[in-house]
Order: sequence, then C-alpha cells, then structure tokens
Amino acid sequence: MIEKRDFYIDGGWVAPREGRDCAVIDPSTEEPFATVSLGGPADTDAAVGAAKKAFESWAFSDKAARLTLLKRILEIYNARGEELAQAMSREMGAPIEFARAAQVGAGAYHIHNFIKALEAFEFERPLDADSPTDRILMAPAGVIGMITPWNWPMNQITLKVIPAIATGCTMVLKPSEIASLSAIVFAEILDEAGVPKGVFNLVNGDGAGVGTDLSGHAGVDMISFTGSARAGTAISKNAADTLKRVHLELGGKGANLIFADADEKAVKRGVLHCFNNTGQSCNAPTRMLVERSVYDDAVETAKALAEGMAVGPASQSGRQIGPLASAAQFDKVQDLIQKGIDEGARLVAGGTGRPDGLNRGYFARPTVFADVTNDMTIAREEIFGPVLSMIPFRSEDEALEIANDTDYGLTNYVQTADGARRNRLARRLRSGMVEMNGQSRGAGSPFGGVKRSGNGREGGKWGLEEFCEVKAVSGWDPAA
Repeated sequence: MIEKRDFYIDGGWVAPREGRDCAVIDPSTEEPFATVSLGGPADTDAAVGAAKKAFESWAFSDKAARLTLLKRILEIYNARGEELAQAMSREMGAPIEFARAAQVGAGAYHIHNFIKALEAFEFERPLDADSPTDRILMAPAGVIGMITPWNWPMNQITLKVIPAIATGCTMVLKPSEIASLSAIVFAEILDEAGVPKGVFNLVNGDGAGVGTDLSGHAGVDMISFTGSARAGTAISKNAADTLKRVHLELGGKGANLIFADADEKAVKRGVLHCFNNTGQSCNAPTRMLVERSVYDDAVETAKALAEGMAVGPASQSGRQIGPLASAAQFDKVQDLIQKGIDEGARLVAGGTGRPDGLNRGYFARPTVFADVTNDMTIAREEIFGPVLSMIPFRSEDEALEIANDTDYGLTNYVQTADGARRNRLARRLRSGMVEMNGQSRGAGSPFGGVKRSGNGREGGKWGLEEFCEVKAVSGWDPAA
C-alpha cells in the first residue's frame, strides 16, 4: 500500500494539521492501492498563509528568472514522465500507453507553449501612440486557489500552475482526491526545479472540505476551477462574499455536424474522439449530427466501431479504452444509458453493464444511440462516459438550431468540404471553440467556453492574462 499523507506547504512536505485518511481506488480492480490525507481548514490556512507571504517577493521577480525556472520544470517533468504515467494510469484508469502519450504529453505540451507565450508576453505596455506617459501594467492577480479534476490530471494542473508561476502569482492547489498521486509527483517536480518556498502549495482534500475552504477564503484573490457545472455554481456562490475572481472551465455537450460532403473518415474520427479517455473529456463530441442522406451509413459505421472497440485494464498494453474513474462515475453512466433506452432512443451498440469478460472494475460498454432527439436526457446532460448520441438533420439551419439548443457551449465540430459553410457555422455556433474537418487548434490557442461551460480562457497568452490584473498608470517616465 502506497502512503502519501503529507502536504506540500511553504517549500516542504508537512504532516496534515487536520488530516483524515482517504483510500485511492484502482478503477480497473476496485481495490484500494494507496492512502492520502484529506485536509481541513487549518491546512488550507497554512497553505494560504505561505502563499500570501511568498507573493510579496515573487510578484516582483524577474521575467527572465521565471522563464529559466519554467524550462527547468519542463526538463524534470519530461525526466519523470513514466512516474506520472504510472500514477495516472493507476489512479484514474487511463490505459498505460495512453497515459504515457496523451496524459503526460498534454502537460509537457502546455509547459512548452507557456514558455513560448511568456517569452513574447509584455507586462508593461503603452496605452497608445497619443499617450506617451500612460502605461498598462499586467500585474499578478495574487494568491490563486486552484481546484483541478481527475479526468486529465496533468493537462489541468499545468494549465493553471504554470501560467500562475509565469505571471508572478502564488498558489494553493487542491487536486481531485481521485487523482492526487500524480499531483504529488508534480509537486516533487516543482520542488526539485527550485520553485521558491511558498510560491506553490498543495493540500489534498475533497470539494466539500478544502475546496470550500479555498473558494471562500479571504486570503485567496482568485479561484481557478475545472469540473462540473454543478460544482462551479457552488464555488461561485461561496466565493461571492469575498468578491474574488472566479475562473471556471466546466462541462460540455459538443455537437459534431457531419454533412454529406464530409470526408470518408469523418464519422470514424468523431466516434474515436467521443470515446477517447473513456469518454471522460469535457470537449468530447458526444452529439453526432448527421445529414439525413448519409445518416443510415453513419449509424452503421458508428455501430461497427463501437462493437469492435477493445476495453480492458489500464495496465494492459494496447489501444483499448480503460475503466471509468470511480464507482460514482460508473453508476452515473449506467443510469444515463438506461435513461436513453427508457426515453426511446434506438440502442445500436453497447448498453448497460460491463463488457463481456469483465466482471470487476468500472468498465462501461462503448455505446451508440441512434434516432436521438435533442430533448432526450442523453442529448442534454453531460454523460462523461463512452456514449454517443446520433441525431439526423436535413438542412444547415436545422443542424445549427440543434447544435445551439444546449445549456453548454464548450467545443463544437464541423465536417464539410464547403469552406463557406464552415466559416458560416464557425461564426454562428455558440461555443468557445469550433474545430473543423479534424484539424486541431494550434499551439497556444485559448481553451474555454460560454454558457454553462464556464468563463475565462486557458492556454497561450490568454492563459497568462487570466492570472493578471490590468493596472492603468499615468505620469509614467519613458526615460527612466
């Protein structure tokens, strides 16, 4: 049994002041394999106090020194990539090869991109050519409370911690209690890299405990949260009394609009993207809208792909999908699959229960529903599992209406050879991101949504700006 009970506060590993044990469960076996501590208010207070003290000097640290530090962090991160992969694979069920390539790779990608963004980032900017003694200063936002999820641990941690360090902020990180072991390795990486004491602090806990303590803490200037819309609402309400800034990256119910002139791999690409990470991605294209003339063929393609998809333990080599991350997530996905059946969607692949040959572990069957209508529960709620809902449409306007008829607005997708149509839809789709014809967004592109998908943006220069306050100054001496 792995035991990792200490927290990282003020530059060292310390025993919890109010800790209680929490078992970390291997979702492939349903067995505990590690123990961490969940902290209490005294632990949060200690971490916030350390961050506040460190801010007084770190806020005015040199940009060149911060760049050197980030490059050192990236170097050590890459060297310890296998430890991160093993931790994430075991704690949240990412298949080991996927953990090495995608889960670890996402963190390295973001660190590299933030280094590039910081190199070009101007913390002191002229207002305009007509105001020579005015300056706009991008000042660090202060002490940041960070609450991250279990589905992409290093992706989300690096999208918050790295830009905060880059802009001169100090922080307290509360990772998901499901994925705390990889966060501990990350803390060790920062310690080895020489992050000054108090700049980065880690306190493990659950949402009701440390999460609530952080979001309502008077010593925290900003909360950066990634998770469910329900939790984001609760955090916003708790933070309101202290009037702190709240950055939310929440869920999604992405529509994937496939027109008759789309390329021959469009359906396959959409199915695989939906099932990637066992469907546990907020930007998954979970609603596949297909033009009526090619709809039946698309359903058959999706059915064949789902039925041919391997499912297996996270430790197993290969390109299978792994288990869902927890018992609660497994139960939720099973309930929503049953809801789809009960509400009359046509089940063409998968269904409730575990895949054949797997009688233990939080494994779900890759599931495809056809003839879904947009008022069904499976078309409206974020399932966060390997479940695809297929909906036919007859015209561009109808496809757009269905796509926008959702409480969410994170990522939408368009597949068509018609460039003018792509541009029209990109303008009219109500989402923070639109990806078309399988082309990924470029490095440094901002990530975030609208409506119940949250506010703010992560990544690139926008991710740096999120951790800054804009300070307007007059009477600046340009010669000094």
